[in-house]
Amino acid sequence: MKREYDFSKGKRGPVVPPEPGKTRITIRLDNEILEHFRKRVHEMGGGNYQTLINDALREYIRGVRLEKVVRQVVREEVGAMKEALLKTT
Repeated sequence: MKREYDFSKGKRGPVVPPEPGKTRITIRLDNEILEHFRKRVHEMGGGNYQTLINDALREYIRGVRLEKVVRQVVREEVGAMKEALLKTT
């Protein structure tokens, strides 16, 4: 080991730049959540628990959007059925 190191040309930040479309953040999650995703990665034989969390969040967002669309369609269909029934009576 050297007695002194020259950091005058050093740069702050990550050594590897993030992928395009990705943002580094700090987030606090319950230990239970992290354990769940880390366990799933281990069961799968490897991978990245952060990717699994990202995928789970993406599925949730898509599911919520799908749920809104389905609810709207059902409301419209029920409304049309009510009108049709009222016309026949």
